[in-house]
Amino acid sequence: MNSVSLRPARQEDAPVCGDICFRAFNTLAQRHNFPSDVTSAESAIEFIPELIGHPDIYAVVAEQDGRVVGSNFLDERNLILGIGPITVDPDVQASSVGRLLMEHVLDRAQEQCAVGVRLCQVAFNNSSLSLYSKLGFQLREPLSAMQGNPLDVTIPGYQVRAATMEDLESCNDLCHRVHGHDRCGELRDAVTDHTARVVESREGVTGYATNLSYDGHVIGRTNDDLKALIGSADAFGGTGILIPTRNTELFRWCLDHKLQVVQQMSLMTMGLYNEPQGVWMPSVSY
Repeated sequence: MNSVSLRPARQEDAPVCGDICFRAFNTLAQRHNFPSDVTSAESAIEFIPELIGHPDIYAVVAEQDGRVVGSNFLDERNLILGIGPITVDPDVQASSVGRLLMEHVLDRAQEQCAVGVRLCQVAFNNSSLSLYSKLGFQLREPLSAMQGNPLDVTIPGYQVRAATMEDLESCNDLCHRVHGHDRCGELRDAVTDHTARVVESREGVTGYATNLSYDGHVIGRTNDDLKALIGSADAFGGTGILIPTRNTELFRWCLDHKLQVVQQMSLMTMGLYNEPQGVWMPSVSY
């Protein structure tokens, strides 16, 4: 293999990174007869610049002979850091580029004194499961990516509304109660982007979602909070929402409301991890 070098990503890298992202996901999905998480190069080229340009997301590219052949991202908005998406040009797969990109962001996390890093891994990708395990990640939770038509369902006693900055403290307290840490950076961005929503009951704010999509996480006191939030969604963005499969009640409720399992995923962690003390749904990051 010709030598590979790594450097921080720049905005001018976005088109080639987006193209690689699409081709990498599409090639893997076709190989296993699953739908791709990235449906077109255009859609990837839309979100990659946002990642590269975000002040709290670290972006790195791999170059071979002066050509970008892969990229990786480290979300540094919270106490726990999230890795991905990591993609490598299919033409140079199995050439250790992916491992170099992973080791680089893990070194970066160590430099940032992160107490933990996490990612969600596609269960049919045996290669990434093996790589991440070798690097020190532990598999914590099986996840079901679910997609379907909006449910238009309400749960008696629970009302859903748009989240505001005034809700941050309550939402962060909920997240801390469930996970032992908050995700304030993501939540603040979601409120600014008008994708976040909260659910209220007689006890006040009892749940929130940064988005009902592949890149949004959800926290609640009970499954009724999660059901109210899911039932309020106008659509389920991306591949869909991620349901912890061990939450049998919520998983069956989604199935009963005609949501379908698209694929299985696995939450993997390194460093700090607390067994959740409540109900939750991860984003594709964690």
